[in-house]
Amino acid sequence: MKRVLTALAMIPVVLYVVLWAPAWAVAGVTALVALLCYYEYCGMVAAYGAGTLGPLGYAAGLLILLLPQSAGLPQSVSLVMLAAALMAVGLALGADDLRAAVLRAAFLALGLLYIFGCWRFAPLLRAENRYWLLYALSLNWIGDIGAYYVGRRFGRHKLAPVVSPGKSWEGAAASLGVSLLFGFFLLRWAIPTVPPGVALALTAAANVAGQFGDLCESGLKRGAGVKDSGSLLPGHGGMLDRVDSTLFTLPVV
Repeated sequence: MKRVLTALAMIPVVLYVVLWAPAWAVAGVTALVALLCYYEYCGMVAAYGAGTLGPLGYAAGLLILLLPQSAGLPQSVSLVMLAAALMAVGLALGADDLRAAVLRAAFLALGLLYIFGCWRFAPLLRAENRYWLLYALSLNWIGDIGAYYVGRRFGRHKLAPVVSPGKSWEGAAASLGVSLLFGFFLLRWAIPTVPPGVALALTAAANVAGQFGDLCESGLKRGAGVKDSGSLLPGHGGMLDRVDSTLFTLPVV
């Protein structure tokens, strides 16, 4: 019940921000969500024995999100990530515990790409067409519903027993099927210039990427020895638990 109530509370907020909020509000909400995800990511990193990542990741991440859109944006984002990674490595060389410091630098670089690099695509999609962002955000959330109910009722074959024992191939297939139906009709209604074949192919690729993102976050949690990334969202766990699939879907879309 908590899971359902949390989802019902989030839906109108997400719809307003995606469809009607001004661009600055979209950027602000994206930054807030990304910072929450990175905070939870830092908590998991600490469980690996790498210590705290410190303020460098937050500062570099915000810079990635707030860089102005231009033809040179990809190069600028890459330079920020590279500079932050090199600074982290440089700081690691002066630490007493080199093993933890180097591991911390690696996790910082991964976090910038994984969290802020992926969320950077949200305002870009919104600027292209608000329905592209709605499509990218809702696609795997709809798929998760199909995976949950079909997997719980018919799941027999484990998808990734070591990383996420609760997931099944049957649930994954249901997620793909439900997403294909939802994504195809949403694009045909909201962005009719997208050819039917492209709508189906893009939806399939985005859903598979999202399911892979879900497994990747499960792997991070498994390695850290935690069940959830946080407890911010009742019934869902942390913010990162809620958007793990979205992080991989956004760049694909």
